[in-house]
Amino acid sequence: MSNSISTNNAPKPVGSYPHARRVGELLFLSGVGPRIAGSGTNDSKVPGLELSADGEVINYDIAAQVHAVFANVKAVLEASGSSWEELVDVTVFLTNMSRDFSEFNRIYAEYFSDLGDKRPCRTTVEINCLPTPIAIELKCIATIKS
Repeated sequence: MSNSISTNNAPKPVGSYPHARRVGELLFLSGVGPRIAGSGTNDSKVPGLELSADGEVINYDIAAQVHAVFANVKAVLEASGSSWEELVDVTVFLTNMSRDFSEFNRIYAEYFSDLGDKRPCRTTVEINCLPTPIAIELKCIATIKS
């Protein structure tokens, strides 16, 4: 079984791809950012983001973006028939590791510490930019029970 999943409860993808794709009992999420659910690909509806008149990032609130990206991941999981508890692997992309990792890690622990032995594996990397003015994006793999 293989199928693509999209939902209106998460921001629209910024390219020609689905929010997720199910292959057997595995669910692969496309990169998910913190844009507000339902927002278009060209707008900058990002919690905690402050832009200049010409669209340059002035400042951002990483905590607001982390909570928003987790909400978006949860929305895609639920639309796909999975759940937060079924995450098995999370890849985190941060645009400023030295500034944001500590706060991200603190919030991550709030969301995952109750899962005990079911906590997903995680990799966190710094990248120099993302396709929209966001500071974080997640790439996730989860399971779906038949």
